[in-house]
Amino acid sequence: MKRITLAVAAALLVATANSALAAKIAVIGTGNVGSALGPEFAALGHTIVYGSRTPNEKDVQDLVAKTGHGATATTQPEAVKGADMVLLAVPGNLAVDITKSLGDLSGKIIIDPTNRVNRSSPDGYANHDVPGGSNAELIQAAAPGAKVVKAFNTLNWSKMVDPQSSGGPVSIPIVGDDAAARAAVAEIIKGMGLEPVDLGPLRFANTLEEMLVIWGNARSHGAAYNYYLRPEPQSAPAR
Repeated sequence: MKRITLAVAAALLVATANSALAAKIAVIGTGNVGSALGPEFAALGHTIVYGSRTPNEKDVQDLVAKTGHGATATTQPEAVKGADMVLLAVPGNLAVDITKSLGDLSGKIIIDPTNRVNRSSPDGYANHDVPGGSNAELIQAAAPGAKVVKAFNTLNWSKMVDPQSSGGPVSIPIVGDDAAARAAVAEIIKGMGLEPVDLGPLRFANTLEEMLVIWGNARSHGAAYNYYLRPEPQSAPAR
C-alpha cells in the first residue's frame, strides 16, 4: 500500500473541508457584479444558480457557460428555492422590492453589495441616499427571517475578480447581525484573495455605504483609491 505524503494529505483535507462548506448560492442579477462574483463563487466549489428576468437570453446563458461547475439560470423567485445564500447583485434602488418579490428567505444568508447614491448635489459630490439608515437594514426588514450580511459594496467589480490590479491588498468590510453568517461570507472573501474585516452588527451598514460614497467621490475627483484596513500587530501596546 502506498504511503500518502504530507502534501497529499493536506490537499485531501482542504478538498474535504471545501466540500463540507460548499453552498448553493442564488445570484440575483447578471450585470457587472453578478457576472463578477458568480464565477468566483463557483471556482470556490459553490453551486451557482443565476436568477434573471430573462434566463434564456444569450448573455445569461453565456454567463452560465463561463461560470461552469454546474451553474444554471432560472427566474429570480425560482433561483432562491433551496439556496443557502442569496447574492443581491441588483441596483440599490430596486433591492428592497426585488427582495420582497423572491418569496420566503427565512434562514438564508443574504449577501448585500448594494448602494444607494444621490448624485444630484450641486457641488458635484454625491451623497448617501438612505438618510439615517442603510439599504442593508431596509433589506433585512423586507426579509426578517433572513441573515443579511453587507459585503462587497466598497469596491469596483473589477477588483473583486482581480484584486492584484489594485497594487496591494484589498479589504472587504462586512457587517451583519448573525456572527455565523458573517463568518461564512468572510470565508468566501478569503478564498477570493481579498481580506475580510468583520465590523460587527448590521446597524453599522450605513457606515459601509457611506464608505462607498466617499470612495466614488474620490475617484470622480481624481484621487482614486481602494480600501485596505491594515491589521495592527498583536504585540502592539494597548492605548
